[in-house]
Amino acid sequence: MTPSAPPLSVAAAIRSALLTADPFAKARATRAVARDWRLGRLDFAFDCAMPDRPARPTRPELLPPNRMPKRGRGQSDRGRIALWHALAHIEFVAIDLALDMAGRFGATMGRAFVGDFLAVAADEAMHFVLIARQLRTLGGAYGDLPAHDGLWESAEATRHDVAARLAVVPMVLEARGLDVTPATLERVRASGDAVGARILTRILDDEIRHVRFGVKHFAACAETRGESPAELWKSLVSSHFRGAVKPPFNDSARESAGLSRDFYGAVASLQRAG
Repeated sequence: MTPSAPPLSVAAAIRSALLTADPFAKARATRAVARDWRLGRLDFAFDCAMPDRPARPTRPELLPPNRMPKRGRGQSDRGRIALWHALAHIEFVAIDLALDMAGRFGATMGRAFVGDFLAVAADEAMHFVLIARQLRTLGGAYGDLPAHDGLWESAEATRHDVAARLAVVPMVLEARGLDVTPATLERVRASGDAVGARILTRILDDEIRHVRFGVKHFAACAETRGESPAELWKSLVSSHFRGAVKPPFNDSARESAGLSRDFYGAVASLQRAG
């Protein structure tokens, strides 16, 4: 009888998904990793390093944020395609952000952390596929338009410190999605796009949970360091986030995610004063 092969480590499975360049193949691989972890098919072992940069398709062309063409408000067919393409790119990069979070920091943060962020990665993969299908119904495809790499730059800037990564990615970047998605949702609904509105409603609901995961694990980091979560967050955001934490804020969605104004209110006030 041939002995069965040992289970794959969760780190090896995550690394493989990160190094998958094709967007739809990456989405499938990510959902498979999350499923295999949930079903106990992967060892809690970190026997390989995460890549410095995930694999990317040849398209879209990546431009600096200041060279990105203006998108407009999405009233024309061209504007609608540009909107959904931008959303597709955000969700595609979000897959890698969640995978890297689990694979890079899971060994020290533990099983619950890995499970939470693999669940986030699976959600982002589903969001990407839904948006890409929506884009196709408009006559476009992911890769047709340029995109920027600002989201992954935030991952590179925080690769050395899980608290910094949590402070910036879920608690700034994803929290910003809570602020801007409702207005986008209303514009899409007003245009008569019921399918698009349902997609954005689902994404908004999921992102509240994603931010909540970030807040939960950030609070654990702060407790370990003996610091106030809000004060530690302000310090890390000041050091590692090059953008601005600026209003308007969706306070109710942020509160639902556990992100109170104790975190971001003072930062926004200081930036306005500056």
